[in-house]
Amino acid sequence: MPFLNELKQTLPNVKAYRLMQQLFKENPGLFDIMDTSKTILQAKKKLKTWGLEVLRENKSAYAYYLRKQTGNLQLEKLRSKDYAAIRILDYIQHSGRQFKDPNLKGEIVENDPFAILMQCARKGTGGGTPAYFYDMIHLFRQFSGHEYPEPQNREISTWMDRYSSGLDPAVIGQRKKNKLRIMKIIIQIIDKRRVKSKRFCFKKGMSRQKKLALAKTWWNDHKFHLKFAVRTPEGLNEMLDFSLDRKTMNTLKQAQQVGIPFFVNPYYLSLLDTQASPVSLGADLAIRQYIIYSKELVAEFGNINAWEKEDIVEPGKPNAAGWIVPDDCIHRRYPNVAILIPKSMGRACGGLCSICQRMYGFQHGDLNFDFDKLQARTSVEDRLETSITYFEHDSQLRDILITGGDALMSTNKTIRKILQSVYKMAKRKLAANANRKEGEKYAQILRVRLGTRLPVYLPMRIQAGLISILAEFKEKASKVGIQQFVFQTHFESPMEITPETKYCVDQLNNAGWIVTNQQVFTSAASRRGHTAKLRKVLNDIGILPYYVFTVKGYMENSSLFSPNARLAQESMEEKRMGLLEEKFHPGIRQLPLDAENIVEKLSQLRTDADIPFIASDRNVLNLPGVGKSLTFRTIGITNDGRRILEFDHDATREHSPIIEKIGKIIIIESKSIHDYLLQLDNMGEDVSEYASIYGYSLSETEPRMPIFEYPAYDYEPTQTITNLDLGY
Repeated sequence: MPFLNELKQTLPNVKAYRLMQQLFKENPGLFDIMDTSKTILQAKKKLKTWGLEVLRENKSAYAYYLRKQTGNLQLEKLRSKDYAAIRILDYIQHSGRQFKDPNLKGEIVENDPFAILMQCARKGTGGGTPAYFYDMIHLFRQFSGHEYPEPQNREISTWMDRYSSGLDPAVIGQRKKNKLRIMKIIIQIIDKRRVKSKRFCFKKGMSRQKKLALAKTWWNDHKFHLKFAVRTPEGLNEMLDFSLDRKTMNTLKQAQQVGIPFFVNPYYLSLLDTQASPVSLGADLAIRQYIIYSKELVAEFGNINAWEKEDIVEPGKPNAAGWIVPDDCIHRRYPNVAILIPKSMGRACGGLCSICQRMYGFQHGDLNFDFDKLQARTSVEDRLETSITYFEHDSQLRDILITGGDALMSTNKTIRKILQSVYKMAKRKLAANANRKEGEKYAQILRVRLGTRLPVYLPMRIQAGLISILAEFKEKASKVGIQQFVFQTHFESPMEITPETKYCVDQLNNAGWIVTNQQVFTSAASRRGHTAKLRKVLNDIGILPYYVFTVKGYMENSSLFSPNARLAQESMEEKRMGLLEEKFHPGIRQLPLDAENIVEKLSQLRTDADIPFIASDRNVLNLPGVGKSLTFRTIGITNDGRRILEFDHDATREHSPIIEKIGKIIIIESKSIHDYLLQLDNMGEDVSEYASIYGYSLSETEPRMPIFEYPAYDYEPTQTITNLDLGY
């Protein structure tokens, strides 16, 4: 039986039916509509009239509903009940639409929330679940005028204080013990020749004390950690002092059987607790979610699809964003920036993140952790010149993001070659502009970024040799018009910020490079106060938050997924504590020009503004089409309570013209708010602190902080767009 027909016959469970009765008891007007309407169309007509009556009390809300006036300023004029009225009207307007649900392997779902309700009320069928009815109960509470008080700064601070940082003395002490325990395990591994290495080995007859002393010196060598990274569930459990429970181990063994790689290095494993401790209870959950695979990922592995469609590259053909790129070394969404992925060891990573957007590449064997083979068959010069020339002859590109994999997995020699090639390209582009007329000049390179997670995974990779290369490049590149030098990294938790990472970031800053952070808003990272605390500790060591992302992917990442309503809630209720008034914008705009003193500058800015952290980041979803956005409206809900969102593109930045053809993007979330709250409850959270989450049914993308804007040219670049094909 087709899924749609099956739902109409499905009996709700007892809890779902009782929740429906509660909904009608709280809302006699809704019950009357469902009871007296002869058809669902008649019921929707009455609901529409009801919703419009509420919106007409607020002209701004009515204009917003009609999309005549949008944006953050207009959003601020909406009352809580206006959110609910707009959602009811959007449910009605979009009812009957059918979508392929990637969470259900492409099953067709029909968006008709009130039909589910009427079917259950009239016939006792319809497939409505408790999660669906919880969402409907909160919708009509909001519609009737119920509001939750916004958390005060004192409450937000209390939430932040729940989370330890890797710089806390007690945490540092615990990790010293972890480090010693792990080194002793590695000594046994070497002695038993379970891992063979010419570089990391002991001489015959060496005492245990001398072996340990030697292992302590090796700990500061990033290659040691790559060599002894665990690659099996059993190895992972051994390094974690056999603290993983049987259920977790069974899932990890299943992951190994289906072909999901394991790769976690000793340093990163030393950040995990192996005993419950009041000092850091639950603080490492966000780290654990990165290395402990979920049963959903295991079940879906082999059927995972690429989330970001523009990552699918065919040389000479337009990608999903309409850009023609020479090969898979270039990924591009926007007019102003493109990603360079050199054919080097930078295509590898220092570890496998469970939420990796390129997990679909691992399932086909295109990506792996066989470093020896990768190093043997690649040469950075193979395609680098083609890639760099693409930037040189493009009319709009002014920002190059060198990543992978991980840019710092390349050797210093390779990084020097790549940066030297970028320098020469920027110099040629500058010279070519001298021969172009005003209005015809190309955009020159203004910003160079290196994308890496090694400051988190392997901070010991950042040593004097690399720092020298970075400082030398900055000095030369500054003379050919490049003004911003950025490391773009990925801290997920304040527990990842350690004395080693602080030293590493200090070194990068001293080389004249600023460091920015992109966080993924996993379920563990989404806990009240967690992201706010991360922002504060990042600021403390000189890092600027850049983005907070909703988890990408479909059912494979559902365990890690936090609903977009929670991301909007975090932005409106927690992040606001760190918003910087406009009068301080000139100060933050100057930070890239004084990276060497950024710690002091950030501290002074926070003191002057009287805020605990600077919320310089934007909360967004990476759309599976083109671009990042948190501009959405909830247009429906599935029978199991998963919201259907209609996303529009970020109106605050330039896009490929292809978005005019793409239109709005439909996202069917992989988890209901009710199921998300149950997950938080299992993490020890008081879910009553999240009660307002159901009300966040629409959102607007935040404006970008001035520090992330491109510097102005002293000329007007051409409006001509090259390397673009819209005719397909």
